[in-house]
Amino acid sequence: MKKINLTEGDALIITNVQNDLLPGGRLAVPAGDAIIPHLNDYLNAFSKQQLPIFLTRDWHPSNHCSFTEFGGKWPRHCVAETIGADIASDLKTPNYAEVISKSVDAETDAHSAFHGTQFNNTLQSKSIKRLFIGGLATDYCVLQTTLEALRQGYQVCLLEDAIRAFNKNRLDGIRAERLMCTKGAVPITFEQIACIASSPTATA
Repeated sequence: MKKINLTEGDALIITNVQNDLLPGGRLAVPAGDAIIPHLNDYLNAFSKQQLPIFLTRDWHPSNHCSFTEFGGKWPRHCVAETIGADIASDLKTPNYAEVISKSVDAETDAHSAFHGTQFNNTLQSKSIKRLFIGGLATDYCVLQTTLEALRQGYQVCLLEDAIRAFNKNRLDGIRAERLMCTKGAVPITFEQIACIASSPTATA
């Protein structure tokens, strides 16, 4: 198994691990909470080296176009300033992690972290070259964020052990993973990360 050394120019992106998308939420991804321990492993590895960490979140207005009552296909979820929109408290996120709010316009449904945000500019300002992407859901926000990152010229490592799919159609998640890899994403698991010992100044 080839080991991957985390280095300057790497960043971790965790997409939409929010209360409404977890079991018991308004739009729960099946077994979505099962990825949290794996994401915490990645969070720990990145925070030990003080590498950039980004958490994306849907931050919908109450009249968002994706909601069924306004002609969309999803139940009301991740409404801004509600508990359902909060990022899961079980994620062990360092204080320096940055939150990217997306899909904030009532008339626009944005699955990609790059859509309607300044995220690309933020990554470029930090000289990021390689993105490690995990979270929810494989067949929507993970898929679209990964594809746009590849189009923008970033290297992408897809965290296979830290993603879950909605699977509205049974094979949607598998198809999404195949598409991401076909386009250039490299599937990895945490076992491939060459972790370093914790430093006294690291934020856990």
